[in-house]
Amino acid sequence: MALNTSAEAPLPVGEVSRLIGGWIDRLGAVWVEGQITQLSRRPGAGVVFLTLRDPSHDISVGVTCYRQVFDAVADVVSEGARVVVHCKPEWYAPRGQLSLRAAEIKPVGVGELLARLEQLKKSLAREGLFAPERKKPLPFLPQLIGLVCGRASAAERDVLENARHRWPAVRFEVRNVPVQGCTRCRRSCRP
Repeated sequence: MALNTSAEAPLPVGEVSRLIGGWIDRLGAVWVEGQITQLSRRPGAGVVFLTLRDPSHDISVGVTCYRQVFDAVADVVSEGARVVVHCKPEWYAPRGQLSLRAAEIKPVGVGELLARLEQLKKSLAREGLFAPERKKPLPFLPQLIGLVCGRASAAERDVLENARHRWPAVRFEVRNVPVQGCTRCRRSCRP
């Protein structure tokens, strides 16, 4: 929509800001990737502020999210982390400032792997699998060691030779499974 303005009939700043806000409100949610460069978590505040930067273009934008959105990844996300953010652009009219409101944050790369590992640890802890009363002491010397590996592999040979060199009485039960190809998971995961 073109605006009819002139030096004699200008629009007030508030009106321009309101119009920009209206245009931005029509934009849908998007996934954005960037690096967290500033992070502000004020005690007691329900909102977290961060800056998301595109290092390849030296551009940054402010991001806000509810504390629970950030807390879901706080264990693995900090300043410097690469993330993807599901967010909606917002316009703060009083300051004429664009920001993104995040509904979801996901770590990228190593951060993603650490996040999945952390979620798995929390899930296992909820099941009580790390409870001290469930732990069993390891014997000083094991009676039998299980080894799962590929048939006639260098890994099998190295483990058996080194273990027998250091402890000649060691006993192994070796299970050869496919470690490559389409049958590897099905065969390797069998009890």
